[in-house]
Order: sequence, then structure tokens, then C-alpha cells
Amino acid sequence: MTATPIDLRPGGLPETVLGPAPEAAAAALRAALAQPLPERADALGVVAARWPRMLDAWAELGRCAAASGRHVEAYAYCRVGYHRGLDALRAAGWRGSGYVRWAEAANHGFLWSLLGLGRSAAAIGEHDEAERCAGFLTQLDPGGRPPAGEWPAA
Repeated sequence: MTATPIDLRPGGLPETVLGPAPEAAAAALRAALAQPLPERADALGVVAARWPRMLDAWAELGRCAAASGRHVEAYAYCRVGYHRGLDALRAAGWRGSGYVRWAEAANHGFLWSLLGLGRSAAAIGEHDEAERCAGFLTQLDPGGRPPAGEWPAA
């Protein structure tokens, strides 16, 4: 007979919420997002260069690239946001399990990066990566859905 771990924590699995971006970074991101699409990527690049730990900037760079059909570039931006997000989650106490929910705005940069990584992986034919990302999103927030806005179609 094998032992089955029992979760004795009240309320089940822990939830991790990332810290908010500095207000100056958030303001710069809002200004970049207000730019028309052709100028938006450059403005977002300035934000990501100034605040490389700002996950929303990487996710939005990926979204801009995908919207322009540059799926390899989108994949690269989203992979950066995903890996920086894993670092941020670990720093916030996440230990590889538990929830990271869409309901928390501070988690959006990581979750959009993960969603974008999966979508751009599918667009370049890396279907196993796309499936892994989709499964990970489901584990992080079962039944959760992204807020308004969608990843551009491939």
C-alpha cells in the first residue's frame, strides 16, 4: 500500500499573489498601451528595459508581436515573462503547487505570459509546449478565465 499525502491546511491549496508593479512602471505601461499598435511595441520595449521584472510589459510585448503575426518573437517575449514570473512566484512563497488566480490583477502579467507562450507555441507548431502551458494554466486556476481581452489569433 502506498502512502497518499493528506493536505491538512485549512482551505486546501495555498494561493500566491504577486506584488504590484511600482506605480511609475504601471504609469509607463499605461502610456505605452495607449500608443497605436505600430508604436506600441517600441514603447513597451522601453518599459521592459527600464523595469525588466515587470511581467505585464513582457506579456504585452508578446501580444503586440502576435497581433502583427510575429509568432516566434511573441514566443520569446512570453517565455521571458513566464520565466521571470516563476522567479517572482518563488520569491512570493510559491513552492511549485497551489493557485495563482486570474482574479488577482497582480498575477495577470505572469498568467498572460503563460497563456501567450502556449498560444505562440501552437502558432509555430510546438504543440507539446502548447498543451503543457494549457495544462499548467488549468492547474494554477481551475475554471479561471482571463480578464477582458484576448490573445490575438494565429
